[in-house]
Amino acid sequence: MALSESELIKRFFRNCGAQRRDVALGVGDDAAVVECPPGMQLVATTDTLVAGVHFPLSVPAAAVGHRALAVNLSDLAAMGARPAWALLALTLPEAGEQWLTEFAAGLGALARAHDVALVGGDTTRGPLTVTVQLLGHVPRGRALTRTDGRPGDALFVSGSPGDAGAGLAIEQGRLTAPADAAPYLRERFLLPTPRVALGERLRDYARACIDVSDGLLGDAGKLASASGVGLEISFADLPVSRPLIAALGPDAARELALTAGDDYELLFAVDPARLAELERELPQARWNYRQIGVLREAPGAVVTRDGTVMEFSHSGYQHFL
Repeated sequence: MALSESELIKRFFRNCGAQRRDVALGVGDDAAVVECPPGMQLVATTDTLVAGVHFPLSVPAAAVGHRALAVNLSDLAAMGARPAWALLALTLPEAGEQWLTEFAAGLGALARAHDVALVGGDTTRGPLTVTVQLLGHVPRGRALTRTDGRPGDALFVSGSPGDAGAGLAIEQGRLTAPADAAPYLRERFLLPTPRVALGERLRDYARACIDVSDGLLGDAGKLASASGVGLEISFADLPVSRPLIAALGPDAARELALTAGDDYELLFAVDPARLAELERELPQARWNYRQIGVLREAPGAVVTRDGTVMEFSHSGYQHFL
């Protein structure tokens, strides 16, 4: 028997996320009521994932649920914000119980891991589309932005960009990777790790920060443009994983790290005078980030190798091109 909208919400989503004391009224009413902590500013973001556009139809439902929240968590991480409340708008071709059970499990597990309460949303019939709005908070005046980088700042990236791009290519059948590399790369696409804890810590050190979702080089260019500066990235310093090198070789792995999307890592700029303090308080080996370049006065984004500027035409994923 087909589920009604109210039955679907009650069964799969009423208790999907974390239980928070600051939720005065959650799922089940016309709107949610939440309490923002004193001295905090509200931070809000939203992302839409469309089947066949943002993920292949072959992606497991649990991974769709995980990714739908993860991409929003990454946005808040880039602002140095702590996530708190989420709303879900879910468009389904049909209310399949097994798919919904797995989707809610993937979404709910990540929500509970980051203490996020699902407080409302909407469901409707149509092509599979998932929209999550995520709300969080940051101490007043302390949000990270893209706009305060300065020439000379050191440029860092977390994680190992390019893995998710390779994982997507494997999922789509465009890439065949060695048996000991493929599962890792697929997981990096299916289950991205938002750097929320790092983002909160970077409030004390980063001048500018951006979420890497549309390609490292393109997103680095966005940060530089917003700050009114240029940047230089060292090709040799790009952090690439062993599985990615095993799948593509070292040069192609670094090229993919620059151009592929879906990484959901953090790119951030730090005053060179504070690098020793940053390393002491947030050791790179523990927090998994690496310097890849610098901001500079000359406009534009360049990638250098052995002192020579490399040519890259890809500027990041564009939704309407």
